[in-house]
Amino acid sequence: MDQKKIIIALDFSDAESAIRLARQLDPMQCRLKIGKELFTSCGPALVKDVIAMGFDVFLDLKFHDIPNTVAKAVAAAADLGVWMVNVHASGGRDMLQAARAAVNASLNKPLLIAVTVLTSMSRSDLAEIGLDVEPIQQVSRLAQLAHACGMDGVVCSAEETVFLRNALGNDFILVTPGIRPHGDEAVDQKRVVTPVDAISRGSSYLVIGRPVTQADNPGDKLNEIFTQLHGSFPDLC
Repeated sequence: MDQKKIIIALDFSDAESAIRLARQLDPMQCRLKIGKELFTSCGPALVKDVIAMGFDVFLDLKFHDIPNTVAKAVAAAADLGVWMVNVHASGGRDMLQAARAAVNASLNKPLLIAVTVLTSMSRSDLAEIGLDVEPIQQVSRLAQLAHACGMDGVVCSAEETVFLRNALGNDFILVTPGIRPHGDEAVDQKRVVTPVDAISRGSSYLVIGRPVTQADNPGDKLNEIFTQLHGSFPDLC
C-alpha cells in the first residue's frame, strides 16, 4: 500500500519560496503539488528542480481545451517526469480519451486524474452556471464519465468519497483537497475534512496547503499529520 498519502500544495508565486519550503519537507512523507500560479511564474524548470530533490510531483494545471490541445499538453507534462497530471472532466469524452491516449503513448506514464467539481463551489455556485443540482450529483456524473474514459481517478471533496468509492471500486483513485487538521481554518474551501476523516471515507491522497506551508515549522507539521495518519491506519506502514 502507498504510504505517502499526503500531497503538499506549493502555493507560491516564486521558485525561491517553493524550494525553501520543499527543503523543509521529507520526500518519504509527502509528494508536492505545483499549480497554475507557480508553474506560470517559474515554468518547467521548477518542476524538474523539485523532482531532482526526490519528490514526486502532481502537476495541477487542470487542462481543459479541445482534445488535440489537451493531448499535447498532457504529453508535455508526462515528458517532464511528473507523477500525476489532471484535466477537467467537464471537457467531455473526446477530450478525456485524447488525454488517456497521450499518456499511454508516453515513456513516462503519470497518473491521469480528472477534476469533477471544485471544492470551492456550492449548489448556488453551480446554479449560476446553469447546473441547478447538488454538487454530489454533478460529481457523480463527471466521475462516472472519467471512469468510463479510462482516467486513473478524480479530484473530489471528501464528502463524495464514500459514494464514489462504492460506485467505482477500490482501484479508482480519489484525490481530496480541502483537508484541514483540527483547529485550522477552512479559508476558501467550503467542503473540508480532517486527514484521518478523509482516509476513513475512502480518499486515496490528501492535498494539504496552508496548514503545512504556513506553519512555524512546516517539517514538524507534516510529520505530525503523517504520524497521526499512520497511527490511525497501521496498514499504511
